Amino acid sequence: MVLKNIRDWIVPSVLLMLFMIMPEIACAAETAMVADTAWWVWVLGLFVFTFLLGIVAVIAGVGGGVLYVPIVSSFFPFHIDFVRGTGLLVALAGALSAGAPLLRKGLANLKLALSMSLIGSISSIAGALVGLALPENVIQLSLGLTILGITVIMFLSKNSAYPQIEKPDSLSQVLQIYGIYYDEHLKKDVNWQIHRTPVGLVLFIVIGFMAGMFGLGAGWANVPVFNLVLGAPLRVSVATSVFVLSVNDTAAAWVYLHKGAVLPLIAVPSVAGMMLGTKIGAKLLTKVHTNVVRRVVITLLGVAGLRALLKGLGIWN
Repeated sequence: MVLKNIRDWIVPSVLLMLFMIMPEIACAAETAMVADTAWWVWVLGLFVFTFLLGIVAVIAGVGGGVLYVPIVSSFFPFHIDFVRGTGLLVALAGALSAGAPLLRKGLANLKLALSMSLIGSISSIAGALVGLALPENVIQLSLGLTILGITVIMFLSKNSAYPQIEKPDSLSQVLQIYGIYYDEHLKKDVNWQIHRTPVGLVLFIVIGFMAGMFGLGAGWANVPVFNLVLGAPLRVSVATSVFVLSVNDTAAAWVYLHKGAVLPLIAVPSVAGMMLGTKIGAKLLTKVHTNVVRRVVITLLGVAGLRALLKGLGIWN
């Protein structure tokens, strides 16, 4: 049992190390070699990194942007504004690439996604405008505290894989938000429904604003709200989060494009790598055990939150 627990926590850690190793190698002589390094090396590095990131992002349901921005801004010689603008496009590309396979498998639910993303996309535009006006350290500090808080909540939650909802609320019944999917590990169909829908709508206003402000997508917040607040199964939460990202990130990305904060040399290889990686990640999502998915989510959110917090405090720049 002990060995099994150790193995379960090692799996997400190894995945994390895989997509972090490329930027680590690229920045081995960060200051001295940047000027002497050919431009195509950074382009190739971004492609490989985002490809590996795309595989993990779909399994974790975090969209990729929440990890792309802190890691690329730390290990690649690009200005933070360009990285933030590309981060939204990366999350958007991953969502669009993985969306169709997840929908065909019955994991993603359009009614649940559209109900929450409609209101979140409006607030994400306001968040993007505020984010471009605030100092970088304020953004990083706020982001780090938020993600670490969500990580703690998910870690302490004991029944997030298949929440038991005794009775759906009246709003979810009116919107007909419920579903069924086949779980390959349980070897049976899983029926699900949600509750506390009004609370979820309010939270998605906040999530949309924060997603646009940080330029990180919103998968890191979508999954906990779907799973812990509304009571959707973890697999459904992860898959539906992909569709919410595609709507919210599109709205916020237009603001960054309008402000000139998207550089094609950074965006093109990042988006291409993410789209290829997420196609593989979407195929692996139904084959990975639910507990492993949960540990991947917690591990990735914890690392990204700690990184952003340290950068906001000026400890790790």
